[in-house]
Amino acid sequence: MRKKIVVLTGAGISAESGIPTFRDADGLWEGHDVMEVATPQGWAKNPELVLKFYNQRRKAASQVEPNDGHRALVELEREFDVVVVTQNIDNLHEKAGSSNIVHLHGSIFQSRSSVEESLVYDMDGWELKLGDLCEKGSQLRPNVVWFGEMVPMMEVAQRETAQADLFMVVGTSLQVYPAAGLLYEVSAGVPIYIIDPSIPEYNPQPNITAIAEPASTGVPKLAKQLLDFS
Repeated sequence: MRKKIVVLTGAGISAESGIPTFRDADGLWEGHDVMEVATPQGWAKNPELVLKFYNQRRKAASQVEPNDGHRALVELEREFDVVVVTQNIDNLHEKAGSSNIVHLHGSIFQSRSSVEESLVYDMDGWELKLGDLCEKGSQLRPNVVWFGEMVPMMEVAQRETAQADLFMVVGTSLQVYPAAGLLYEVSAGVPIYIIDPSIPEYNPQPNITAIAEPASTGVPKLAKQLLDFS
């Protein structure tokens, strides 16, 4: 049976492809207060601003390409059952060719109904406008998880993580919950690799290996090592 590798990815891997990290040190997300553009309250107050904000993010994301970190995760599928659990809302893992992706925070390239969460639609272009409605007549919104909303894919991610034979953390500070809690869902003794240029704080354990490199170099190195010894 093929061994399972579960990979938790964050903003760092996308940043190397040119997508800005979620928010700056001053709490702004590309010049916007996150409360205005990433909360249900912001959506209720000014849906036009929220749509415009995500349209710009979507347009920018559609113009960038995966990097060697994304591609190395695809290479691992030659010998392993690889599940990518990503906090990112872009589609770079899809573009690279990963076949099993769990989007914890949704996807910027999907829209969904404002009244029925299960009504989700893939988007053809980059623009979502006021007046674009779901089949129930409700305004479409970005299919992303905003602050204060439940993370519907969390249980799936927890289940996959508990079954991992090896767990990787790539390009994330491990500061955003509930995603950061996945580290504690890993079964006892399972090897954990943390790949990030500035290694986040964690409880030192003998099964954890820290690789202080960007995703674009650290992931290919680890992937080669794993494939060579598989």
